[in-house]
Amino acid sequence: MIFLLSGMCLAEFPKPSIYPISWELKFTHAKPQRIVVNIPGQSTPQAFWYMTYTVQNDGKEERMFLPDFQMVLEDGRSIRSDNNISPLVFDAIKQQTGDSLLQSSLKIAGTIRVGEDEAKDGVAIWPEPMPRLEHFTIFVQGLSGEAVTLQGPHNKPIILRKTLQLNYIFRGDEFYPGLTQVDQDSEEWVMR
Repeated sequence: MIFLLSGMCLAEFPKPSIYPISWELKFTHAKPQRIVVNIPGQSTPQAFWYMTYTVQNDGKEERMFLPDFQMVLEDGRSIRSDNNISPLVFDAIKQQTGDSLLQSSLKIAGTIRVGEDEAKDGVAIWPEPMPRLEHFTIFVQGLSGEAVTLQGPHNKPIILRKTLQLNYIFRGDEFYPGLTQVDQDSEEWVMR
């Protein structure tokens, strides 16, 4: 893929290595799900999307995990997870999943020790951006140490990190939101 960086140069966009060239955490996840929660002070119940996941360190050294989950909509808007989300939403998700070890992305951040027994279960949560979602993408950053630095405008460096891109198709609508299945369209590593 060719890209134009601030109108200054034409270059090949970097791609992640096919084989890991830096540390990498094992990441498994469920499909995103919708939940509706009554929030005190709100006149109507509020809808949220969440994705549960497990992160595990199969390497030889402890690694710092600073998760960054971004939901990108068809119109290009990007919504960061866990931003001003009521703790009641996390409690409702924990109850719905029945996972007593579940942690919010904010609490799971930190050192991930080596081994299967040290794996952590987490959840990323977003407010529902609109009643009808057809396609959305979730970018997960913080799973790999691979990065590349590009020369940006005014000679400022731009750092791109190896990021997991999860693409989803949702066939629900505003009349029956959450009643149809969310299907994963593709999953790939990108530099972002």
